[in-house]
Amino acid sequence: MHPDDPSAQELTNRDTATRPADGASSERTNGRHRAPDTPRRGARALLTSTPMRIALATGVSCCLGLATYAGTRTEADDRTEPSAEAVAERAALADERASRSMERTAIPSVPASPTPSATPSPTATVKKAPKKPKKPTKPRPVAGLTQAQMDNAKIIVDVGRQLHVPKRGLIVALATAMQESNLYNYASGVLPESQNYPHQAIGWDHDSVGLFQQRPSSGWGTVRDLMRPAYAAKVFYLALLEVPGWQDMAITYAAQSVQISAFPDAYAQHEERATTVVNALT
Repeated sequence: MHPDDPSAQELTNRDTATRPADGASSERTNGRHRAPDTPRRGARALLTSTPMRIALATGVSCCLGLATYAGTRTEADDRTEPSAEAVAERAALADERASRSMERTAIPSVPASPTPSATPSPTATVKKAPKKPKKPTKPRPVAGLTQAQMDNAKIIVDVGRQLHVPKRGLIVALATAMQESNLYNYASGVLPESQNYPHQAIGWDHDSVGLFQQRPSSGWGTVRDLMRPAYAAKVFYLALLEVPGWQDMAITYAAQSVQISAFPDAYAQHEERATTVVNALT
């Protein structure tokens, strides 16, 4: 039908007059258009909802992160993997260094620094080393004696005190030794054996030896014993203690009772000096 045909226009106007004004209501009445229209509206509403927007944004972010990580990993791999030329150059350098190292001399060892000693804790018990015995101090000489004379005088006094001899007996012994040997340990030129032992002088009065000029031939002891000042003093004291009333005697008579000297009066001159020395040593 031609569009300019009046009948055609009349039919068209009739359809227009009879068609409902709302296209949507027409579609609701027509069952053929209902099915395809509903899904399009539901999908649009779902896409425009807030949860779906959040889910889509999250997914996009994850995809972008994975892409970035992959790109970074690729760049890192590219940086860490050297080229074949670099590997060959490094291998050549390594071979060259190895050939030099074969010619190196050994490095001298450096002595280790001493380890500091541990500091003991304040509460720890520290064992002290045993003290060394002190050497006996020499007595200071008095009464004009030398150090050797003073040392011999000390031996005579110490032996008398060990035997519990009274002070008077110590003075008698010192006065006797001062007269007999001037407080020096004499050997004898008549007895060559006496010179084999420590001595400070040599005398020629028969076989008399030692501080008290005691004679081995008279039974005072062996030459070896009498050359020891401590032994000579001991046998003198033992003989003095056997003299009855010696403590009440003058020094001259007490000494002569033991020594039986040819000059009995000579002992008295040493009494004052002997007393000074005994007082200094006791």
